[in-house]
Amino acid sequence: MTMKVQRPPAEQLYADELAALAASDKGPRPPGWQLSMPAVRRFILGEGAARPKIVCAPSLIERAMVGLASSRALLLVGEPGTAKSLLSELLAAAICGQSTLTVQGSAATTEDQIRYGWNYALLLNEGPSQRALVPSPLMRAMREGRIARFEEITRCPPEVQDALLSILSERLLAVPELGEAVFAAPGFNLIATANTRDRGVNEMSAALKRRFSFETVFPIADLDQELALVQAEVARLLAQDGVPRSPAPELLEVLVTTFRELRTGLDAEGQAGERLTSVVSTAEAVAVAHAVALRGHYLRGDSGQAGDIVELLAGAAAKDNADDLKKIRRYIEQRASKRKGEAWKAFHAARHLLPE
Repeated sequence: MTMKVQRPPAEQLYADELAALAASDKGPRPPGWQLSMPAVRRFILGEGAARPKIVCAPSLIERAMVGLASSRALLLVGEPGTAKSLLSELLAAAICGQSTLTVQGSAATTEDQIRYGWNYALLLNEGPSQRALVPSPLMRAMREGRIARFEEITRCPPEVQDALLSILSERLLAVPELGEAVFAAPGFNLIATANTRDRGVNEMSAALKRRFSFETVFPIADLDQELALVQAEVARLLAQDGVPRSPAPELLEVLVTTFRELRTGLDAEGQAGERLTSVVSTAEAVAVAHAVALRGHYLRGDSGQAGDIVELLAGAAAKDNADDLKKIRRYIEQRASKRKGEAWKAFHAARHLLPE
C-alpha cells in the first residue's frame, strides 16, 4: 500500500516529468548531474510535458545552474515568501534526484548537524567507529555526489556557519576521531537560502561569502503571472485535500491584487499608497486562498466568500505591527470601494469583519 503524505518532495511529486526528461535528454551533463542544464531549465520553468513550477527570469535559473556546476556554492537571497526554498528544492531534485538532504538553520543549529554526530551508545561501547558515526545531510551529499540544502543560513551563529569553510573550499570533511576524511564525489554542491529581513541577525563572514554565488529572488512582477500561479497552487492543494472547488477567479483576483498593492504600496495605475511592514508574499496569498476555500467548503458548503478574505487577511498580514491592521482597513475603505465588480463590492462590504 502506498503511504500518502501531505507534501511529497519534488522528486516524487514530479517523478514522471523527471523520467521523461532524462529519457529524451541528449545534452552534455556536468559531472554527477542526472540532467543537462537545458533539461533542468525545462523542468523548472515548464516546457512540453513539464508544467511551470515557479515564476522567475530564465537567466536566474541559468546563472544558478552554472554556479552549481562550478566550485562555488549557491546562496539564494530575497524577501520571505519569494520561493527561494522551492527553487532550491527544484534544482536539487532535477540535478541529483534528491532534495531532502537539508539542514534547517536556526539559533539552535549546531556544528554536529552540519558535519556529523555520534550514536552515543555505540560510541561508549566501541569507541569511535564508522558504525557509531551519524552522518549529517551534508556528509551524505558529499559521499553520494548530491546537492545539499541549507535553509536560513543566516539564522545560525557565525561559528556554526564557518563549519562550512573547509567543506566548500577543499571539498573535504575531516573526521579526526577516525583519522579519516570524506572527499566530495562529483556532483556535490550546496544551495543555501537567506531572507533579506534577517540581515544583521548573524552576518556571514567574508571568507564564507567568497565561497558562494549570490542570487536574489525577487517577488513576481506581473499580476497575471502571480494570479495564475496562485490559482494553480490552490487547485493543487485542494485536489490533495479532496476539496472539489477553488475560490471563484474574480475572488482570487481581489486577493492577489490586494496582496500585491499592500506589498508594494502601489496600485495598478502607479498611485502610491501604504505598504505593510509584515510579509505579504505570493506564498502568503496561496495560504490565504487555500484557507478561504477550506472555510467555505467545510463550514458553508461553498467555495469561499469575500468576507473570508477580509478575516484571513488580518491574520496573515497583521503579524508584527498593529498599525498594519489600520493600513488594511484604510486600503479596503479607500481603494477597494473604487474598484468595479461584484467581488470588490463584497470585499468592501465585509470590512466590518476586521478586528478593531
